[in-house]
Amino acid sequence: MNTKVLLTVVGPTAIGKTALGIQLAKHFDTEIISADSRQFFKEMEIGTAVPSQDELHQAPHHFIQHKSIFEPYSVGDFEKEAISLLGKLFQKKDVVVMVGGSGLYVDAVISGLDKFPEVDPKIRTELNQQLKKEGVTSLQKELQEQDPDYYKTVDLENPHRLIRALEVCRASGKPYTSFLNRPKPKRPFKSLYIGIEAPREVIYERINTRVDLMIKAGLLDEAKKLFPHKRLNALQTVGYKELFEYIDGHCTLDFAVSEIKKNTRRFAKRQLTWLRKNDDILWVPYNTEPRKVLQMITDRLKTNLYA
Repeated sequence: MNTKVLLTVVGPTAIGKTALGIQLAKHFDTEIISADSRQFFKEMEIGTAVPSQDELHQAPHHFIQHKSIFEPYSVGDFEKEAISLLGKLFQKKDVVVMVGGSGLYVDAVISGLDKFPEVDPKIRTELNQQLKKEGVTSLQKELQEQDPDYYKTVDLENPHRLIRALEVCRASGKPYTSFLNRPKPKRPFKSLYIGIEAPREVIYERINTRVDLMIKAGLLDEAKKLFPHKRLNALQTVGYKELFEYIDGHCTLDFAVSEIKKNTRRFAKRQLTWLRKNDDILWVPYNTEPRKVLQMITDRLKTNLYA
């Protein structure tokens, strides 16, 4: 096979991406790149649903807990490292699997990053001060005014993403989205997205179950250890920030857990909004037999990539 292929498993959180990624890696005798930005950090394990030791042993994984929350690590850093690794893997493999819950990180590897204007560091400082004084709501309101399109798709509970978009808006006087989807470098491999889909009630039920299991596994203790560092960007994450509110004495534990479930459901909805814009995804029902999934992928590879 002369053509190198990156198979990318996408879908909402808790839908079974890890399991399908491992099945594909075994079938194609290859390795897995994780594009889940929450799973990069070694201090965050329970709350990010990192693959279990058994799952990690079933197929080689990359970019799982390879960084510390104290190290700056951007989507640009990930793109460079992932492309470099793919170059090495494709020397010995015809197919590599990528599993991703973070749409921006997945798209960075497959399509490259958008180029943005230079931003005066003072603007970021001002926005961080605004966040500290007026809270995340003020950033949300400004983004809704400056770029209503991006407001509809961005994680509104992630101050880092809001500040990144707003600093571009302020520096350029243009919407953040006006810099998106411009021509990007061509990759030396072809890509196939495999999306796992399920009815909303199934997704929500899985999310609720996963959160309950995380709490039983010790998520609160993990959050308590990380609490002194709660202002770090990596910790502006669903599952941790709600428990930080409880630890701070602002709510009960039951309320914090219900907020984790609610915010995770909202996150899943935003993931699907992002993915539905991509017409190239091969959608597979969540309860499809593995054998049938492999057949669907093989058929799509034959028709689309090697015709």
